[in-house]
Amino acid sequence: MIADTSKTADAQQEGGEYPRPDDRPETLRPRATIWTAALTLLPLAVLGAAFWIGRLVRPGADDWCFLPVVRDEGASGMIAKFFFHDNGRVANALLVIAYGSFGVAGHQWFALVSGVLMLGILWALTASALKRAALTGPRGVALLVAAMMAAMFFLATTNTYKVFYWPASSVSHTVAPVLACAAVIPLLRARTGWGRAFALGIACVGGVFIGTLSEETAVVASVVLAAVLLLSCWALPGPGRTHARIWCVVAFAGVAVGVVILYVSPGARVRRGRFGADTSSVFGPDALAAALRAFGEILWAVFTTWQYLGAVAVGVLLGLLVRGGEQGPGGPLRRRPLIPVLVGFVVFLVSGYLCTVVAYPAFGASVAIAPRLWGDFLLLYVMLLVSVGALLGRALRARRRGSRAATAAAAAGCVLACVGVAVPLYHLEQRMDVRAQRWDRQDRWLKDQAARGAQVLPYTPVSVSGMGEPFGRNGQRLWPGQCVAQYYHLKKITHSTRLP
Repeated sequence: MIADTSKTADAQQEGGEYPRPDDRPETLRPRATIWTAALTLLPLAVLGAAFWIGRLVRPGADDWCFLPVVRDEGASGMIAKFFFHDNGRVANALLVIAYGSFGVAGHQWFALVSGVLMLGILWALTASALKRAALTGPRGVALLVAAMMAAMFFLATTNTYKVFYWPASSVSHTVAPVLACAAVIPLLRARTGWGRAFALGIACVGGVFIGTLSEETAVVASVVLAAVLLLSCWALPGPGRTHARIWCVVAFAGVAVGVVILYVSPGARVRRGRFGADTSSVFGPDALAAALRAFGEILWAVFTTWQYLGAVAVGVLLGLLVRGGEQGPGGPLRRRPLIPVLVGFVVFLVSGYLCTVVAYPAFGASVAIAPRLWGDFLLLYVMLLVSVGALLGRALRARRRGSRAATAAAAAGCVLACVGVAVPLYHLEQRMDVRAQRWDRQDRWLKDQAARGAQVLPYTPVSVSGMGEPFGRNGQRLWPGQCVAQYYHLKKITHSTRLP
């Protein structure tokens, strides 16, 4: 009895895990599981509403040019278009084929399918990371964290339509970084030789895929892998360090191969020629300075978006709820947990700036007001905010006082953040509904007239959230008018200000 009492006292002094009788696992877990599940319903409800609103998506901008190619020339035509004429992104072409093969229905289902896929990946990644670190928590805590990250990543933006709903943009800048995260899951789950070999195979294939999908995501992945390699030389102990190093090298090589394939492709050369983006101009002093100014404006916009505090709040909840970690990887990072977070923020800044440099030749100063181009590095930002919140939560729990108040405040922060993204989403739905009705009306009329033999028909621009449409800029810009004509089997469309 004396020994047991001594052990209990030592445990309270050293870890502070159970400062009060009602904080023991047998009394804490059931209640924590219930309210964690209840809180999880809120971000899931917001995401569910966002997925449902996706039914109102209609083709626009680049979609007009993709749809006729997929319909008339099939997968080979789409791949040839990207590789030889557009930008060289072969993997991007494959994803366009995946939704473009279904026509307008593919655009309507895109938000649901891609959203569920990305949420599932973030959920599996969170659960795998917790398991790898030997951390346990109430059931559903991994789903809560993943749902909040997804809600912030998809919806905490000034142009949710282009970030999440527009397939042509989403596959390159929103889906791409999440797919890159998916390649990490086998590494975290690997326990046997076959599991490690599978993780290496996924790293190689995934790296090539990312390299031919999105230049910006490839940049972020390369910077992250380089930082992990540097940290592993100092911080990761034991045999796991060797495997992590090999995995990073293989993944980096895969990304490099993909980027080389993309860079030397005829389509990439055509794109560089279109924007005058040779190596000397992209990395010249003037271009680098202009990109730095644009990145400063991006950081201001991101840092002043208060909804991202929801990621910090859910991180605090994570730190307050999880237990254990004694059997997880040790080393210097265990004693200095702020170091990887600081390195992570440096990686975020470096990769974000490099992404701006890469995008600047094509978009110019408008890159600073185009949130759809930021997703490649914003997922890393959201994850870092969750990590900061988790460290804060662990520190608050170690103090053994005020943990309940901190838990309530963090839960309230999650609720406010969800409300903060839900209100703009509601207004966006109304605008999307109006556009969908007008688009459908004109679509039926154009198809009917084309079936009757018409060759030249009037077209009224129907846009939402700044989406490109024929005769933009008050009728001065024809693009993508020829693609619209091809889609409806017409020779030409003319500008009209009234819907038929």
